[in-house]
Amino acid sequence: MNGERLKRVRQAIKEAGVDAVLVSSPENRRYLSGFTGTSGVLLISAEENRLLTDFRYVEQAGRECAGFEIVRVEKTWVQTLRDIIAFRSYPRIGFEGSHLTYRLYSTLAEALAPVQLEDIKSGLDRLRAVKDNEEIKLIHRGVLMVDEAFAQLCETIRPGVVERDFSLALEAFLRQRGGERMSFDTIVASGTRAALPHGVASDKAIESGDLVVLDCGVVYGGYASDFTRTILVEAEPATWQEEIYRVVLAAQQAGIDKVRPGVRAAEVDAAARGVIEDAGYGEYFGHGTGHGVGLNVHEAPHLSASSEEVLEAGMVVTVEPGIYLPGKGGVRIEDVVVVRDDGPEVLTTTPKNYLFRA
Repeated sequence: MNGERLKRVRQAIKEAGVDAVLVSSPENRRYLSGFTGTSGVLLISAEENRLLTDFRYVEQAGRECAGFEIVRVEKTWVQTLRDIIAFRSYPRIGFEGSHLTYRLYSTLAEALAPVQLEDIKSGLDRLRAVKDNEEIKLIHRGVLMVDEAFAQLCETIRPGVVERDFSLALEAFLRQRGGERMSFDTIVASGTRAALPHGVASDKAIESGDLVVLDCGVVYGGYASDFTRTILVEAEPATWQEEIYRVVLAAQQAGIDKVRPGVRAAEVDAAARGVIEDAGYGEYFGHGTGHGVGLNVHEAPHLSASSEEVLEAGMVVTVEPGIYLPGKGGVRIEDVVVVRDDGPEVLTTTPKNYLFRA
């Protein structure tokens, strides 16, 4: 696994015009080396692969990081790196700019002078955009775990249940079945709070007639999943509730239908957004239509109007349009979808008829 990925990172190094790269973000570090510890930096050049880590992780790194020389950090990794660089000709080194604080960057630049530092994080992140079969299997397993959790717990969403209590029950269910952690803070947004796109579970009690937006995911084998369904609690839907639900459902399907190799990510967004705009709700859909899923729950490609990315077979994305009406409520529906040569493969299996029982 590491061999093919290292070959591609070396190509990225060459294309960026640098002599080596420092990898410090947990997701890229794990992707390239297999290291699952929480402290470590990779130094990769055309000839060498090193993992710098401290005493706590040396043995673990030796087991996990095939093809890497493990370098024990005695003081700080910046000092250790400086000692390594002193014996090599690396005039330009790439690094992950968005992962370093300004203070750490300044310390690094001073320690390595006159080496020139170049931010190439976006190029490194793109390496992870296309998933291999093993990655897709791990994502799929997480998706199915959430499907199972929703199937088991959906009927417990009743009047009087507190949002946070349901969130805790959901997390316990997933952790007991092998989930490492939640992909993000679980969103349980009921009633008027359903108009909050990121309405993290609160102390609000769910009421009859509420729309409830449930958005959650679980990390399995290091890979995240993502899921959203909107349900109506023990009532017949109001006209506006059913209308926006049907619009969002149609928008999501329009987006899913566009998920094919060679399609620009912005076209997926336009397909879903167009349905919502045509229905007169365009101003109430203010976020992108979706995003890539992998070692991070939000990663490339980004399905938004401003994206210049082009979909490729093997990418895994979410499609999650929504409508949010302030003071009333909202609807979002989300599936995880694999880009395939023969069309979109939807991994999420949970039905989407929780509003009008179609």
